[in-house]
Amino acid sequence: MNSSNSSGGDVRHDDDSALTEFLSSLMDYTPTIPDELVEHYLSKSGFHCPDLRLTRLVAVAAQKFISEVASDALQQCKARIAAPVKDKSKQPKDKRIVLTMEDLSKALREYGVNLKHQEYFADSPSTGMDPSSREE
Repeated sequence: MNSSNSSGGDVRHDDDSALTEFLSSLMDYTPTIPDELVEHYLSKSGFHCPDLRLTRLVAVAAQKFISEVASDALQQCKARIAAPVKDKSKQPKDKRIVLTMEDLSKALREYGVNLKHQEYFADSPSTGMDPSSREE
């Protein structure tokens, strides 16, 4: 019975040392999301921690979340473009990838985030262009 206890302690020690090593490696890493921005939103939510490693850990987690959402939104966009269009006149002439709010909304919904947007948001690549330059 003692041997299982000591092996359990070894596993815990290995986990602790791996965590310590990971947290110290965060000091050498510059995340995409600036520390100041993460600290701002952490303090705005009532969380105050002087440890920069924890701030960077939150930045890495947020970066991973944003990356996954963007990837999922891209997949939604590609699926929308590849879907057959019943009315051939509404089929776009070029196959440019343009992410829309609908793509983003569907991707975020998979993570439990319901995004509502106003009707005036531009969901068309030609929105805001000079009418004479539009290809319709």
